[in-house]
Amino acid sequence: MTDKTRRLTIKCPRCGVLTDYYGNEHRPFCSERCRLIDLGCWAEEEYRIAGRPVPQESDSPT
Repeated sequence: MTDKTRRLTIKCPRCGVLTDYYGNEHRPFCSERCRLIDLGCWAEEEYRIAGRPVPQESDSPT
């Protein structure tokens, strides 16, 4: 990044801390910790994407 290039800062979606966009290997997060916490939330199905409900499978044969 040169002196003429404007520095871009973004807000971490996990904790809200302002962080540099360029040169940040964890972007859009501020750190590896926030990135891993967010990944864990997806893995535990805490986040969901809107859509039609999926029909539940029945344990008994039909």
